[in-house]
Amino acid sequence: MQTAGIKDIKLPIKVMQKDGHIQDTVATISLSVELPAAILPRHVDQFAELLNRHIDKISVAVFPELLAEVQTLYQAQSARIDMSFPYYLQKHAPVSRTPSLMEYSCCFSGSIGADEGFILTVVVPVMTLCPCSKEISEAGAHNQRAEVTMQARFKKMIWVEDLIALIEECGSGELYALLKRPDEKYITETAYKNPMFVEDVVRKVSEKALAHPHITWFSVGVESFESIHNHSAYAYVDRNDIHDDGSNTMKS
Repeated sequence: MQTAGIKDIKLPIKVMQKDGHIQDTVATISLSVELPAAILPRHVDQFAELLNRHIDKISVAVFPELLAEVQTLYQAQSARIDMSFPYYLQKHAPVSRTPSLMEYSCCFSGSIGADEGFILTVVVPVMTLCPCSKEISEAGAHNQRAEVTMQARFKKMIWVEDLIALIEECGSGELYALLKRPDEKYITETAYKNPMFVEDVVRKVSEKALAHPHITWFSVGVESFESIHNHSAYAYVDRNDIHDDGSNTMKS
């Protein structure tokens, strides 16, 4: 058995949005197959040709078709594709309603054959405000930007926008690319009323994922880039670590 493919090729792609529009972005793509026969030079050339045929419309829904075509083309026992790209959504500031584009990191990972399945990964920035800092301080509390990385498998279609919305509800506050003074006041006061440790964010995202009717597996990691420490705070949980009673063996 031999494995061949291409790694970290960058291509412009068109990603289908939940609202039906098409978004232009640039993806970093890795594709590999396991072949029972010898690997020929033409195989590697065909990888790029195949990817170029599909860059006009990439979505969660069509990804399985792409994998099946790869497997059939190479008569491979298994095939895997990882496609990472920045994804942009327009957000409106909470008070002034000023529009701006927020960037999110996304990844489509799919395999057919060995370890068959599809995983959607999103990285979403949120705000965290420290509960103990608020409790011991006469005024103020330290807050910082955090990143929530969520991976999910599902039995029915879930859009990137769905996971982003789920996650953004779980921090002390949301982040925006552009704010006016009234927005800043609203966001800082909202976060102050909603202090959360990284463990709290992981727990809240997990609760929503467990309650989601289409999600079959997930993992959640939160890294908080601490504003008063020269290190990050971190917590992580895997769906397989969560017991039926809702308790878990969270790593932090």
